[in-house]
Amino acid sequence: MIKTLFVGNLPWSVNEESLAAGFARDAQVEVISARVATDRDTGRSRGFGFVEVPADQAEAAIQAMNGIEWEGRPLTVNEAQPRPARGGNGGGRRY
Repeated sequence: MIKTLFVGNLPWSVNEESLAAGFARDAQVEVISARVATDRDTGRSRGFGFVEVPADQAEAAIQAMNGIEWEGRPLTVNEAQPRPARGGNGGGRRY
């Protein structure tokens, strides 16, 4: 089983490779995947991302990484929550 962790307050310089490497090195967990959210127009980091780890290692990763400073920014790490449902009217004109 896999758990997805939310990682907030990431430095702008962090990419997917450095995020995965940081968790593997500092939390000493197996990283299945890592992704950094980017702005679709500019391609710049939005300052948060997600890391997938085995479920039995998720709590250890949270404890190891939550609050540590990365390039002067304290990370926020917790279990990712499902995205809330969004309205689907599309904003178009109704006839």
